[in-house]
Amino acid sequence: MSRLPSQLQPLWPVVKRGHRWGARVLGAAGRRTVGPARGLPRTGSERSRDTALLEPATTRIVSVGEAFTVRRTLPVGEPPAHWYFADRLEQRVPERFVLELTEGRLQGRHAAVVTTGGVLDLETSHYFDIAGWREHPVFWNPRPRPAARVDGTVAVLAARGTGHNYYHFLIDGLPRLAMLDAAHPGLRPDRWVVDTATRYQRELIAMLGLEQDRLVAPGPGFSLQARRLLVPSLPNVSTLVSPETSAWLRDRLPPRAAASGLPDRLYVTRGTTPNTRRMVQEEAVVALLRRRGFAVLDPGTVSVQEQIDHFAAARVVVAPHGAALTNLVFARDGVRVLELFAPTYLNGGYWSIVGNIPESRYRYVVGDGPRASRPGRPQRGVMDDIDLAPARVEQALDRLLAD
Repeated sequence: MSRLPSQLQPLWPVVKRGHRWGARVLGAAGRRTVGPARGLPRTGSERSRDTALLEPATTRIVSVGEAFTVRRTLPVGEPPAHWYFADRLEQRVPERFVLELTEGRLQGRHAAVVTTGGVLDLETSHYFDIAGWREHPVFWNPRPRPAARVDGTVAVLAARGTGHNYYHFLIDGLPRLAMLDAAHPGLRPDRWVVDTATRYQRELIAMLGLEQDRLVAPGPGFSLQARRLLVPSLPNVSTLVSPETSAWLRDRLPPRAAASGLPDRLYVTRGTTPNTRRMVQEEAVVALLRRRGFAVLDPGTVSVQEQIDHFAAARVVVAPHGAALTNLVFARDGVRVLELFAPTYLNGGYWSIVGNIPESRYRYVVGDGPRASRPGRPQRGVMDDIDLAPARVEQALDRLLAD
């Protein structure tokens, strides 16, 4: 979520406010002095259908799925009936579509989508915790470099967060392939815009069969213009994973049939670096879990396929909140999950994934603290460490196994 070095994580709320303010100021100046000639958006649109209405000659939408509502039940945990989950029992999954642009542009490392007339389409360029298109980080580069041109078809998988986070790459980026397949079966674009910097990204791209010689990775200063630009809508704007996203990933990235002998009780570690959502008392927690038959998995030390295999084999998973739990999407029917949170940051993504698995059980434990989040107050401790007494973890595990 946050790219600050671990030692600077406590400053994240201040940095975030400054980042939003800077985008507004630089964008206002850039729009007056540079204009859209070099790709800087001149204006913006909140919804892709409005973008298409603004430029009907060069922009259209291919719908591949109507909006629908997912209703979930309140999870069990401590404290009970937590307001965060109670506020998210109903999820509206928006229409799924592919936005098609003639001479469309992509700008910046988050692949912001800009029409030929200079309109920033915020719906397909969504960014975290901003109040409208004027705060988009694309405006931090008020004089973008001239665009590299592709005289052909470019399909976009990259989005906010996909460049550096396993969860966002797997949940926000790759399922856009499903929408492209639905809109254009058998599509083989001239270029795929997708992040490739990390080992897990390259492994997943290979597993899905994307052609290596057609990959283009966005980065700082990235600027590309295509004769035909295909941009799927984002499947996970709310961070609650829909059943169809889970189903697509399970179908396309199955565990190996030959994988056997893997532990069926997993504790997933986040390591020992401060300000990274680590478990402060992890040594004691691991000791009691080992006595209960748990194995420790450090996801950064194994391949993506091995992560999938481990989660597919697990019957019980205990972990602090973190991106490795994205692999719960591959868990077996009936899996039981205990997720551990700091009081200053909760996220319902893995609760929603577990809810998509038949006969599963989910339980949470939230730590105590004077800065605990409350309704109407932004959750700013994005990477705060999790300090839970081992006895609380064991008690919650006993209740989970007794469900």
